[in-house]
Amino acid sequence: MDFSAEDYLGLTDNAIRVLEKRYLKKDINGKCIETPSGMFFRVAKAVASAETCFGKTPDETETCCRKFYEIMAKRYFLPNSPTLMNAGKELGQLSACFVLPVEDSLEGIFETLKYTALIHKSGGGTGFSFSRLRPKNSVVKSTMGVSSGPISFMEVYNAATEAVKQGGTRRGANMGILRVDHPDILDFICCKKDNNKLNNFNISVAVTDKFMEAVKSGTDYDLINPQNNEIYAKLNAREVFDTISDNAWKNGEPGIIFIDRVNLDNPTPLTGKIEATNPCGEVPLLPYEACNLGSINLGLMADETQEGMKVNWERLADVVRAAVRFLDDVIEINNFPLPQIKQTVMNNRKIGLGVMGLSDLLMKMGISYASEEGIKLGAQVMEFIDYASKYESVELAKERGRFNNFSGSLYDSPDYLLNKFAGKSAGIIQESHWKELGEKISRYGIRNATTTCIAPTGTISMIANASGGIEPLFGLVFTRLILDGTQMSEVNSVFKDCLEKRGLYSDDLINLVSKNGSVRHIDWVPEDIKKIFVTAHDIPPYWHVMMQAAFQLHTDNAVSKTVNFEEFATKQDIKDVYMLAYEKNLKGITVYRNNSRQFQPMNIDTPKQEAEDYNPSGEIKTVTCPECGNTIEMAEGCFICRNCGYTGCS
Repeated sequence: MDFSAEDYLGLTDNAIRVLEKRYLKKDINGKCIETPSGMFFRVAKAVASAETCFGKTPDETETCCRKFYEIMAKRYFLPNSPTLMNAGKELGQLSACFVLPVEDSLEGIFETLKYTALIHKSGGGTGFSFSRLRPKNSVVKSTMGVSSGPISFMEVYNAATEAVKQGGTRRGANMGILRVDHPDILDFICCKKDNNKLNNFNISVAVTDKFMEAVKSGTDYDLINPQNNEIYAKLNAREVFDTISDNAWKNGEPGIIFIDRVNLDNPTPLTGKIEATNPCGEVPLLPYEACNLGSINLGLMADETQEGMKVNWERLADVVRAAVRFLDDVIEINNFPLPQIKQTVMNNRKIGLGVMGLSDLLMKMGISYASEEGIKLGAQVMEFIDYASKYESVELAKERGRFNNFSGSLYDSPDYLLNKFAGKSAGIIQESHWKELGEKISRYGIRNATTTCIAPTGTISMIANASGGIEPLFGLVFTRLILDGTQMSEVNSVFKDCLEKRGLYSDDLINLVSKNGSVRHIDWVPEDIKKIFVTAHDIPPYWHVMMQAAFQLHTDNAVSKTVNFEEFATKQDIKDVYMLAYEKNLKGITVYRNNSRQFQPMNIDTPKQEAEDYNPSGEIKTVTCPECGNTIEMAEGCFICRNCGYTGCS
């Protein structure tokens, strides 16, 4: 089959560098022997080969291969990194996300450790809940010794991860989770105070609704011994919540998983409870479950029309349909690292179709991320993808059959989708359409237990030259640290195009923007550009959470999203965001205060003016918010108004 690279590929220099380092085939001397076009064709051919398992003819399979190649080569859609790396190769492990159980026995703990090493070797990341482990200093009856507790075993897993190079391309990543009612919860919350400890783990506290309500009321809550499910002790919920927030303020960890919310949306409750997520938190999974992900580039889903820039809904629907088929085919050809994982995946067939390039789309359409209009467009896009992905999954069920655990699942009710989205339409999909889809699911079933997920899209968004996931831009111009320590400077292409059209582009301006990533401090930049081209630190935390909530409503799994704070943000700001996330029914929340770690993958400088206005003396000042008139007492010179979200300096 003869494909022309010139027809599709116009990759940036940075994208090519990433592909050469991690994705393209190499000979024994480390020299690349594959082009980007060749990589996309390798992946398309391997994934499309699954079509023959369902009775497709060679011509039909080739047509499917061409479609898969097209959506990748045009960067309309890209699958997760293991699929790009391993499809069509001997390794053949294509999933990014796994969750493994950690049982309360030495045998179980180290059996899971062995499985973890195999997964990391194959290119996957792993998530664990350590909540089943007995607390430290518990008596071990078989030896009459005492248990060392969950954190000590996390350190063992961390060391093993360090020793295993992931698929020859990257080190493994882990998520460690502990329930907020575990007796060792305070030690867990503080276990990453030292940035040099557990550096192969992200950590999150699984908080319950009961705990959050106790935080609101300022009451105590029970710690439960997992050995016998008896009350171990009591702690004040507000004090524990403060400890979580204080540590997150210091270095971004721990995050929070709203575990009851996660299980409310568990599509297969009869098969077990969800305890953990993948390393970035966007995929809550059952033990021995995996999920393969892919993302649609929203920045390429809009076209210039006579009425201005508009979303091309027809193109988006076409890409969604192709992507869902692609991801279901990935399940069929995947070489799973463990038989238990293969069985669980085949029974549920979860896929996670998400997006990248949201910021690019908003900027192209002249819409600020931090606005009601921006939130509305985000909600409309995700509702459309959610509906179209499930519609296509039903079509696949007609061809291939429903997922095995359909009986007793949330979908085993004709009114499930209608009830879930009643009165919550973003204006794209009508309630009658959800009702009709529910009736089709009742008749034919659905192929995949989940269809949607919002991943962070770190390197695949670099390949696509797109903004990551649903994040705002970290900077319009910034330096990214990748791979072996390579520093890569990036200028957002939408921003650059706008400057060139307006006659404003110059190297001097780009250098000025690169100092802090933003244009908000440059007086002579037009106000409309400042409003549209906002970056993560220009946006009040309120809008970060609201955008995540807009996407979460129509995302089966979870949404990977970081709420970025300025360096001068307070601990109370962190707590306010956590509480807002709970009220908005998010499944998890991650915060990060700029420069709170010595090393971070993307960097911008602190704006000089704000650094001068910062008040390190701690003297309490009273200021009035110029936007809403709210009176604020603070110890910093700069503030975020918790009433309206206005950011300013006194």
